[in-house]
Amino acid sequence: MDGYSRLVAWLKVLLPLMALLLLSTLFLLSRNVDPVTTLPFATTEIDERVSEQQITSPFFSGTTNGGDRVSLTADTMATRSGLNNEAVDLSAQIDLVSGTRIILMSDQGQFDMEENISTLVGNVVITTSSGFNLSSETLIADFDSLLLESPGSVQGFAPFGTIDAGQMRLQREEAGPNAHLVFTNGVKLIYTPQIREE
Repeated sequence: MDGYSRLVAWLKVLLPLMALLLLSTLFLLSRNVDPVTTLPFATTEIDERVSEQQITSPFFSGTTNGGDRVSLTADTMATRSGLNNEAVDLSAQIDLVSGTRIILMSDQGQFDMEENISTLVGNVVITTSSGFNLSSETLIADFDSLLLESPGSVQGFAPFGTIDAGQMRLQREEAGPNAHLVFTNGVKLIYTPQIREE
């Protein structure tokens, strides 16, 4: 047997032994870990999540009666009572059949599952791909029929200037894929003419 063959024969024995030695060292040096103490939640937070059936980073998607795609995400969502859910840091995206996209954001959201009505509350921002960027304190949404309504004042930017109104409604046409924004109750519009570059 030559030197190379002897070396291979020894390595066949030594390498598995070294591997076993390394593995045993890892187990000997590892600390005992209590899985309860390593949970990233405080005891009160765990109790709150269990009692309120809280979900972290929920995601929901579906379609309206007219075929528009709707998706909702939030930081957390909890069931407070009955069929009522509350969400924190809510974001919704509506892709209309016509091609327009509507983005809704708010600090909180309340969902009445029985009436199928959602109420967005606190720093509500409505952005559309057609150029509207509006803000309000409250927005009531019926995602089935695609009806968005702000019972209070709305202000922000439109493609043609700035707008301030007492109320706002976005509703689908009775026939057709389009939806229209309607401003009422003391509308103030400052028109900004578009300058064309030649």
